[in-house]
Amino acid sequence: MKILLSKENLLKPLLATCGVVERRQTLPILSNLLFQVENGSVRVTATDMEVESSFVIPYATNDSWKTTIPARKFLDIVKALPDGSEIELRADDDKIRINSGKSKFSLSTMPAEDFPSIENLEEIVTLALPERTLKNLLENTQFAMAHQDVRYYLNGLLLEIDGNSIKSVATDGHRLALSETTFKTGVNELFQVIVPRKGVLEINRILSEEDTEIDILISKNHLRLVTENQSLTTKLIDGKFPDYERVIPQDSNKKVYALREKLRSGLARTSILSNEKFRGIRMVLEEGKITVSANNPEQETAEEEIEVMYSGEPMEIGFNVSYILDVLNILKSEQVLIELKDSDSSCLITSTESSDSKYVIMPMRL
Repeated sequence: MKILLSKENLLKPLLATCGVVERRQTLPILSNLLFQVENGSVRVTATDMEVESSFVIPYATNDSWKTTIPARKFLDIVKALPDGSEIELRADDDKIRINSGKSKFSLSTMPAEDFPSIENLEEIVTLALPERTLKNLLENTQFAMAHQDVRYYLNGLLLEIDGNSIKSVATDGHRLALSETTFKTGVNELFQVIVPRKGVLEINRILSEEDTEIDILISKNHLRLVTENQSLTTKLIDGKFPDYERVIPQDSNKKVYALREKLRSGLARTSILSNEKFRGIRMVLEEGKITVSANNPEQETAEEEIEVMYSGEPMEIGFNVSYILDVLNILKSEQVLIELKDSDSSCLITSTESSDSKYVIMPMRL
């Protein structure tokens, strides 16, 4: 039982699937890849019981066999071989033998029958959309997801689908990111799912900037993404996402127009001397300018004056500078709009070119 593959044909599926494999596993077999040789293809699968990633390599063979291979070691071996190498894989009892040129390796395997798999999906919603569309939605919002928050429903990203649009929303309780795209989905009613953090990151990793169409299948407990050669299935978070519409400020009466790059670089310089833990900065808003200042426990200070378009009343407010920089790094427009009410209210940041993405940041007391 053996097959012969080029390094290039083998490396892509390994890179695509090994990201799912956790370095510390409760079950030893979860450190392995399921390697299946079937009529006309080789399938490589990885899972951590929450996310499952599978990649199919077309391969002309009449053989049918399967085994599991240590994921990290296998990937490291293939990466270390010279470009253009031909790699022979031979299954031999409880070993997989890897031969390429004068290099020979032998890895221990585990029974393929013990490898867990996510059950078949009973689809509730199915839709097809361009890869670029979904990738933009995720990239515009995923940075605001919570990380290991006790409010488990915040440790993921909300996908909201109706007949004419798809929204992605993420919040960690201190900030909120929302992105929307107009798209004829074919869905008859409003549908919401919360995709866990790891599922979001893995989905975004396999998506390209192309307009190639992908299929999305959603069941009660899972979401599956299917491309030409790859499928990725993730469990969904069972919980109720906060009412994000209530968080978006509606009564802001102060509007600040700023050049994005000038504001971003000014904040970045000031942030160097902010408190490393709290990352707080003070912003003093006056006609035609924002004065940004920061200090830290070592009594070091930084101050920067940034030109803006503003003609309202003077105002002082504090923010976590990292939250603002995250937004300015995501937005691509030349100019941004910051809407404020008072020093105790959240601000709303949008692009002046499009209102498809909205970012809300709560102030902090300094």
